[in-house]
Amino acid sequence: GQAQTGTGKTAAFGLPVLQQLDLDLRQIQAVIISPTRELAIQTQEELFHLGKEKRAKVQVVYGGADIRRQIKQLEQHTPHILVGTPGRLLDHIQRGTINLAHVKHLILDEADEMLNMGFVEDIETIISKTNPEHTTMLFSATMPEGIKKIAKNYMKPDYKHIQVKQKTV
Repeated sequence: GQAQTGTGKTAAFGLPVLQQLDLDLRQIQAVIISPTRELAIQTQEELFHLGKEKRAKVQVVYGGADIRRQIKQLEQHTPHILVGTPGRLLDHIQRGTINLAHVKHLILDEADEMLNMGFVEDIETIISKTNPEHTTMLFSATMPEGIKKIAKNYMKPDYKHIQVKQKTV
């Protein structure tokens, strides 16, 4: 999905993901990868509000925060949806504190920013740890060649590119 910032991309992927959650399954069913802690927090808050009536558990993990506290939260309340920055998600994977075997949806939010920040290898490692049957969704304001390559490599061959035209002055 390609659209300018502030056009509702989080709701575009969040609402369908929330609808498909199995709330009885106490496993991480969706992972949203965000380039920055600010965006990760914002996404977690929006998903929490969108999923409030459904009682979906949403947790955010990012660098610069106490990882012991995040681990404790993960152990006490396994989230249905996990939002995180690439480095901290990798840290949790390496520590064995998250299990991505039941992930049905993997969303790369602001994929162009993650590419610009050099997170491609981290993202590839995270993808390799998820359920191979998951659906990958990629959202970005721009669609440079590097993003198209990721889409081609990690999305189903019949994926769709949906572009919302930029606002005209």
